[in-house]
Amino acid sequence: MDHGNAVRSEQRGDITIVTLDRPQVRNAVDSATARRLHEAFLAFDADANARVAVFHGANGHFCAGWDLQYGARMAQEEGGANVLAGLDFEPGDAQPPGPMGPSRLLLSKPVIAAVGGAAVAGGMELALWCDLRVMEEDAYFGVYCRRFGVPLIDGGTVRLPRLVGMGHAMDLILTGRKVEAEEALRIGLANRVVPHGGALEAAVALAQQLAKFPQATMRADRMNAYDQWDKPLAEALHGEWERSKARIADGLQGAGRFASGEGRHGTF
Repeated sequence: MDHGNAVRSEQRGDITIVTLDRPQVRNAVDSATARRLHEAFLAFDADANARVAVFHGANGHFCAGWDLQYGARMAQEEGGANVLAGLDFEPGDAQPPGPMGPSRLLLSKPVIAAVGGAAVAGGMELALWCDLRVMEEDAYFGVYCRRFGVPLIDGGTVRLPRLVGMGHAMDLILTGRKVEAEEALRIGLANRVVPHGGALEAAVALAQQLAKFPQATMRADRMNAYDQWDKPLAEALHGEWERSKARIADGLQGAGRFASGEGRHGTF
């Protein structure tokens, strides 16, 4: 199958839009597509002119997960059971690809998921990998791979409990049930809910808002939030100080702008 157009990147000023486009399988991901996604987000992270990325699925769906049709074909071929061979990794490995592509990356800049239609199984894991999720009112999440015995191996069992808490996570992981937008917003799985067809433009608008902030400070705060998870309080606080103390000068400049009347009362 030609994967040349399955993953596209485009620039809107300092916003990078990464689009997943495999309409025949509702944007499900096979190995070639996973590699292209991984490469696309590494390229975004390395682009000094790009500040925020938006991850979007074309043709009405975000991503239906790993391509089970592809998996079924591989299972019939010699050595097919090793279709994911080569994806083993150690915690210290740099920028390793996951089965769905970028799911093991910790980028230096934010990524916003624009979720329409299905974001299920591995597609839900890709949305969880993003920093924020803008969801259309008729879109849905779900660990749909539960019914086929396909495991969550792209961070779903790690990121989901951290995002929504263990109780909600166990409900979703064990039952594999459909999670619609209203519930997703209520439990913290979605950050914004917008009308049908509006996720991409709403995510781009949100990305443009983030891109206007002083970037070094925002990125330091973002990384500190990720870095603190497995650390004792004292170590986490020290890490926050070490990473962010260089940004104090930026903050003093910002205080000067505030004193001159800029940005008061929550305006931007």
